[in-house]
Amino acid sequence: MVRCVLVDDESPAIALLENYIKKLDAFQIVACCYSAIEAFEIIKNETIDLLFLDIEMPVLKGLDFLKTLQNPPKVIITTAYREYAVEGYDLDIVDYLLKPISFERFVKAIDRYYERTQRTFENKPGAAIEKRFFYVNVNKKQIKIIFNEILYIESLKDYVRIHTTNTRIVVKSNIGKITEQLPEHLFLRTHRSYIIALEKITAYTQKDIEIGTIEIPIGTSYAKEVIQKLPFS
Repeated sequence: MVRCVLVDDESPAIALLENYIKKLDAFQIVACCYSAIEAFEIIKNETIDLLFLDIEMPVLKGLDFLKTLQNPPKVIITTAYREYAVEGYDLDIVDYLLKPISFERFVKAIDRYYERTQRTFENKPGAAIEKRFFYVNVNKKQIKIIFNEILYIESLKDYVRIHTTNTRIVVKSNIGKITEQLPEHLFLRTHRSYIIALEKITAYTQKDIEIGTIEIPIGTSYAKEVIQKLPFS
């Protein structure tokens, strides 16, 4: 059972999501919250798998609330505002739904949730099946990117540059979407603009990571995760 929390300060928006979710047998609504503060108490005390989160809310906005969570559940943004999409994906959300939300678009977001959770399972060490590559679209051509050839990935506003052992590939995408394609045990987000391949690290400090002669910064908001992944004496 997928345990959900709905967060929106508008009753009609909550009612619409409730109606959609009730059509899905495997989903359970744990709580409907009309503020981020109310949702914080629920998430602190309950096991939550998926959070439907509005952005423009009084007192504490949705993305600001998301940044406060130490171990957030998977998140699907629901909003009337397009301009927060890049920031949302930088926070590793599952999907970004623009209001008014159709049921068809809602189902697509649920499919992405299933893809994300399945990827997380498959990428655990010792899993029976593990993807070793993914494809990116460059000039209408699908190009294979092999995980163990990636050195690091950097964000260039509306594009990302993938640095591999053989070449550099520029893709029209954002770093959040690329993150969704990568195995968590092989890669690490160190900065809002960088993802590094753990096996390609040659040296590191508490401020940056070196891959060969390249120095990649460790962002303040990513430092805790970096420390958890890399041993510091």
